[in-house]
Amino acid sequence: MRIDERVLDRILPTVRKPGRYTGGEYNSVAKDWDTITVKVGLAFPDVYDLGMSNLGLAILYDILNQEKDVLAERLYAPWPDMEAAMRQAGLPLYSLETHRPLCDFDLIGISLPYEQLYTNALNLLDLGGMPVLSQERDEGYPLVMAGGNAALNPEPMADFIDFFVIGEGEQVILEIVEAFREVRDAEREAQLRRMASIPGIYVPRFYAPSYFEDGTLAKIEPLVDEADSHVVKRITPVMPPPVTKFIVPFVDVVFNRASLEIQRGCTRGCRFCQAGMIFRPVRERSMEEIIQTVDAIVRQTGYEEIGLLSLSSTDYTKIGPLVKALSEKYQDRSLSLSLPSSRVESVTVDLVDMLAHGRKTGFTFAPEAATDRMRDVINKSISTQELLEVADMVYSRNWRLIKLYFMIGQPTETDQDVREIGQLARQVLEVGRRHHGRKAQVRVGVSTFVPKPHTPFQWAALDDLDTIRRKQAILKEELRQAKGIIYNWNEPAESLLEASLGRGDRRVGQAILRAWQKGCKFDAWHEHFRPDLWRQAFQEAGLDQAWYANRPRLADEVFPWDHIDAGVQKRWLLMDWYAAQRGETKIDCREHCFNCGILTAFKGLRALTPPNAWECPPIRNPRWKELAEQGKVVGLTPVVRKVMAEAKSQA
Repeated sequence: MRIDERVLDRILPTVRKPGRYTGGEYNSVAKDWDTITVKVGLAFPDVYDLGMSNLGLAILYDILNQEKDVLAERLYAPWPDMEAAMRQAGLPLYSLETHRPLCDFDLIGISLPYEQLYTNALNLLDLGGMPVLSQERDEGYPLVMAGGNAALNPEPMADFIDFFVIGEGEQVILEIVEAFREVRDAEREAQLRRMASIPGIYVPRFYAPSYFEDGTLAKIEPLVDEADSHVVKRITPVMPPPVTKFIVPFVDVVFNRASLEIQRGCTRGCRFCQAGMIFRPVRERSMEEIIQTVDAIVRQTGYEEIGLLSLSSTDYTKIGPLVKALSEKYQDRSLSLSLPSSRVESVTVDLVDMLAHGRKTGFTFAPEAATDRMRDVINKSISTQELLEVADMVYSRNWRLIKLYFMIGQPTETDQDVREIGQLARQVLEVGRRHHGRKAQVRVGVSTFVPKPHTPFQWAALDDLDTIRRKQAILKEELRQAKGIIYNWNEPAESLLEASLGRGDRRVGQAILRAWQKGCKFDAWHEHFRPDLWRQAFQEAGLDQAWYANRPRLADEVFPWDHIDAGVQKRWLLMDWYAAQRGETKIDCREHCFNCGILTAFKGLRALTPPNAWECPPIRNPRWKELAEQGKVVGLTPVVRKVMAEAKSQA
C-alpha cells in the first residue's frame, strides 16, 4: 500500500530540498506492483545527494529492472529535518518510484561502502517500521541483505543484517531473486539456509565466534551444513553491459555527471588500499564498448560530463586513444571528460592536452606520501621529480589548480615525513606560479591512515588521537603562511571511529546499537558526528575503541574477517607487510606476478576473461630473468625468491 500522499504533500514544503523526496525523475522506473512477483528495495543509508552518485546502486537498479517479473526501487536516508517531520506525522520510510513503505518489499538491499553508515542503516530499518535486530524479524518482514566495501568485514553489522553479499553483485543479485522465489512462503530459517547455499553469501546467524581470555578472537565456525568455513567473494569475470539510462536528479548532487566504469581492479599493489586488493583481478572494457556507451549516455540523459571511472583510470590500456577519440567526436558538443583517479606516472602530455578542452576544475593526484622513502613503504613508488614534472605539464596547459591528497599516520612515518608534505606542496605551487603567478593554487587534502581489512597494512595500528593532532599541527605550521595553498584535514575522532568499526568483531554490534539509540546518525557528516556519544556507547558495551583501533596486530592473530575470502591470501598479505617494513617495493603485477592467490581462488577466470582485459600472468613470469637483470623486479616475497632460486639452479 502506498503511503498517504496527502501527508507527504503537507510535509514537503517545510523541509530543505523537497526534490530529494518526490521521485519521478527522468529515467526512473516505476512498474505496476500488481503484476510483479519479486520486489527489491535498494537502500543507500545516506542522503539522496550522495546516494544518487553511487554507481553500484545504479548498476543493480538497471539489472533488476531489466527483468520482467522483478522491480527495484530506491530508498535514501532522509535529512534530519525530513526525518523529524516523517516521524511526527507517522510517515514510514518509502521508495521514490511508487512511494511504497520499506516493509512492503520482499528483499531490502543496503549498500555499505564505508563504516560511518552503520547507524544510518539501523535508522533506515527503524524508520521503515522494521525491528533493527535480525533475530526479531521473521518471515513476515523483508529479507535484509547488505554489500559493499564495508561488508568485507561483516561482523560489526552481523546482528542487524540477515545476509551479506561478499564481492561483486551483478550476477549474484539475480541468483538471490531466484532463490527467494523458491522459499517465499517458507519460514525465515529455511529462507536463510537457501541464501547460505549461494556462493558468496554470508549468513551471520549460522556462524559462532569464540574468544580467548585476552579478548582476541579465537575462531568463527559454521553451525549448519549450508555455511562454508570460508565465504569466497563473488566476481564478475566479464564486465556486464554498463548503465546508459542514468536517472537524472531534480536537485544538485555531489557528482552531477554520468559515470562509466572503464576498468575494474588495480595492479599497483598500494599496501594501504583496500579496494586495490578486494577488486582484483583487473578487467577492462573494450574501447569500442566505451565509445558506444558514451554515445548512449549522452543521447539518453543529456549529461554534459562523463566520468571515466577506475581505481586508476590512466592505467587503462588505451586511455590515450580513448580520450582522443571521445574528444574529437564531441569537440563541438561541450562534452567534458573527467578522470577522477589519475596516476602521476601514467599521465602524458598528449592526455593533458586532450583533457584541456573540458572544464578546468582542477587536476587531482594522490601521491599519499611526500618522501621517496615513505612512498616505498606504501608501494607507491613515484619520485618527487616525476610529480613536479607532471605538475609543470598540467599548469602549462592552462590549469590553475592542482589537488594533492596525502595521508599521515602510515607505518614507519616520522615527523620529518609529515613536514615534507608541506614542503612538497610549496614546490608544486612554485611550479604553478611560473605559469600563472599568484593565480596558481594547490589544494592539499590530508587524511589520516586507517588500517583496513584484507590489506597488507591490516596488522598496523591507527595513530592515537594525540599523535594525529600533533602531526596535523606540524602541517598547519608548515603551511601557515603559504598563500595559494588550501589545506584541509580530517577530525581525528572520525578516524578513531572508522578504525574501531572497520576492525571490529561481532561484539562491536552492541556499541553500534547503543550509539544509534543515543541519537548517532550521519556520522560521516562533521556537523552531525558525535564522538562523545560513540565513546559512551563503546563503554556501555564493555568495549574499548582504542583496543580495536590503536593496537598493532600480531602476525598470527585471528581477524574477524578471516572467514571472508577476498581472493588474496592472508599469507601473501603478511609477507607484503614485512616487505613494507623493510622499505621494499613491488612492481606493477602486470609486469610480474607475485602469486597473491587470486588465480588459485578463481581457477576458471582466465578462460572467462575477454582478450581485451588484463589477465594475471602465470606464477613464473617468463620474463622474470630479463626483468631482474634490468633491476625492475624488487621487493620479491620469500616465496617468489624461492621460485626464482629453484628455477636458476635447475637452469
